[in-house]
Amino acid sequence: MAWHYALTIDPAASDDDRDDFADTFTEIDPAAPALNVGELSTQRGDGIFESIGVIDSHAQEVVPHLERLAHSARLCDLPAPHLPQWRQAVDLVAAHAGPGESVIKLILSRGVEHGPAPTAWVTAAAAADFTVPRTRGIRVVTLDRGFDSGAAARAPWLLLGAKTLSYAVNMAAIREAKRRGADDAIFVSTDGIVLEAPTASLILRRGDAFLTPAPTGSILHGTTQLSAFEWLASQGHRTEYASIPASDLATADAAWLVSSVRLAAPITAIDGVPLGGDAEFTAALNAYLLSPRD
Repeated sequence: MAWHYALTIDPAASDDDRDDFADTFTEIDPAAPALNVGELSTQRGDGIFESIGVIDSHAQEVVPHLERLAHSARLCDLPAPHLPQWRQAVDLVAAHAGPGESVIKLILSRGVEHGPAPTAWVTAAAAADFTVPRTRGIRVVTLDRGFDSGAAARAPWLLLGAKTLSYAVNMAAIREAKRRGADDAIFVSTDGIVLEAPTASLILRRGDAFLTPAPTGSILHGTTQLSAFEWLASQGHRTEYASIPASDLATADAAWLVSSVRLAAPITAIDGVPLGGDAEFTAALNAYLLSPRD
């Protein structure tokens, strides 16, 4: 992954109302060391992040991403990000992304242990080439998340609805999926309810209806899924948030994992069972997701 641009944000300098936050940003060399060795919060995963897709220097769905960043901050007891400041930082970094597809990372950690303020930075890098999963599809396996569907309400300290830096479990799930001969995974609760993928949201199609697991607090509310549902509704399709039993996965007419950078990847098999697809529809959905969206 080739890094284009990076800057740090001074979150302590954003408490006032103004139009320009340029003096709160510091450009840094994206290839050089940038973090203090005392940045224990990052080492411990005690922070939050967002990944924003960028098409030809246009950052996609910035407002939903910033709203989710603020939601994660609330769940993690982090200072509320000043959204106009972060929006200006995103626009500045996106301008350096260049042509083609890139990804912007927003990161907010608790900072140096016992330090005066959190640490924040924004980066832009070239995105990987996702042509193959978008066109040929992906195989997935279901994996037990280790929690029942009521865990988020019963134990909010698990931070199940926050996008935290603690992604070791998510990466381990993808490695396990590959060990099982698949490309990705779908988490299910211990009581058999479909949740989400390690780095994506799930959309199922049954007839003319498109379903996604309800964002009850146990999963992230996907920004790309939200945008896809808006497009589907505009095309006359019915969309629905639902509690989906894992047993219903194999009987879906089609399914996709959707995320900000990979976009829509059609699922060709679940736990080794082939699943039908619609290449023409998938191409239309990805064409929409590649169009400029705010």
